[in-house]
Amino acid sequence: MALILNEEQQMLRDSAKSFITESSPVSSLRERRDRGEEWSPELWQGMAEMGWAGMVIPEAYGGLEFGYVGAGLVMEECGRVLASSPLLSSSFVSASLIASLGSDEQKETLLPAIASGASIVSLAVNETDRFDPTVTALTAQQDGDEFVLNGTKRHVLDGKIANTFIVAAKTAGNADETRLFVVADDAPGITVEASRNADTRLVTSMQFDGVRVAAENLLGDAGATWPALERALDIGAVLSAAELSGLAQEAFERTLEYLKERKQFGVPVGSFQALQHRAAQLFCELELCKSAILKAGQAIDEDLPERSRLASMAKAKTAKTAKLAVNEAVQMFCGIGMTDEFDIGFFMKRAAAACQEFGDYYYHADRFARLGGY
Repeated sequence: MALILNEEQQMLRDSAKSFITESSPVSSLRERRDRGEEWSPELWQGMAEMGWAGMVIPEAYGGLEFGYVGAGLVMEECGRVLASSPLLSSSFVSASLIASLGSDEQKETLLPAIASGASIVSLAVNETDRFDPTVTALTAQQDGDEFVLNGTKRHVLDGKIANTFIVAAKTAGNADETRLFVVADDAPGITVEASRNADTRLVTSMQFDGVRVAAENLLGDAGATWPALERALDIGAVLSAAELSGLAQEAFERTLEYLKERKQFGVPVGSFQALQHRAAQLFCELELCKSAILKAGQAIDEDLPERSRLASMAKAKTAKTAKLAVNEAVQMFCGIGMTDEFDIGFFMKRAAAACQEFGDYYYHADRFARLGGY
C-alpha cells in the first residue's frame, strides 16, 4: 500500500491540527503544571465531541471505525502541543482489547462508554522497572464464581483518572495462561499510588490484595489472550511513536525558526553550514519516522503478518529520532534552551517519558531483530 494519505485522512489531520492547536497550546501545559494538574477534563470532553474517543471503535458500539492510521494522525497532532489525555491508553489500546476479546455484553457495556468519553479504561500489564509484558507475577486464583487477584502492577498510564482497569494476571504456571480481567477502580483491595514524571504527568503503581473479580469479568478465552494483548501493545507502540513524531517535528520547526532569528557575527546562525548539515540530517530522520509509522498503522488496519515487526521498527526509530530532535533543539537554543522560561524544555521532558511508554528504543530494537530471525 502506498505511503500516502487519502483525502479523508488528510481532512482528519487538518481538523485535528486546528482543534488541538486552539484547545491545548503548549502554554496551557505550563498553566496546568503550575496549578499541579495532570490533565484537562474540558479538553478530554472536546476530544470526545470531535469523535476521537471512539475513532477506532466499531460503529455498532458508537464509534467511527476510522482505523489506526487515522488514530496516528491525531496522536501526531497531540504530540505537537504536548496534549495530555487518556486517548492512547483508553480509547486506542484498551478499546482494542475489549473489541477483540470482549463478549457481546462486555462490548455493549464498555465500548459505548469509552467512545463517548464517559469511561476511561487503563491497561495494567507491566510489573518491572523496564517495559516487559511477558513478565506476569500477579496471580488470579479461582474461588467458585470469582477470581482473587494478588500482586503489583507498575507504570500504569492514566491510572489515577481511570475508572476501569484491564489487568493481566497469571492463572497457572505457564505464561500462555495469562488472562485479562476487567476490574473497577473502586474494587476492595486495590491501592493506587501515583508519582509524577519529569513531563508533569502522573503514572501509577497498583497493589492488588485479595481483589475479588467475578468470572464474568474475564476478557476473552485463554488461547486468544496473548495474541490480542500483543496486538494491543503493538497499537500502543505505533501510536506512541506517532505522538513522538509530532513532538519531534514541532521541536525541529521551532528550532529552525530560532536559527533564522538569532544572529551571531552579524548574520543569522542558520546561515552557518555546520548547523545546516545538522538540520538537514534531522529532517531526513523525521521523514523516515513518518513513513515507518504510516506503514505500521497500515499493517494494523490490514492485519498484516509483519505487523509486530513494523510496530517495533516504528517505535525504535522514532524514539531514537525524538531524542535527537529535542537534544538538538536545546543545544541550538543555547543557554536559554535550558531555562523554564522557554517552552523547548517541555519537549525534552515529554520525549524522555514518552520514549519509555510501550517499550523504549532498546526493547523494540531487540524485538525487531528477534522477529527478523536474529
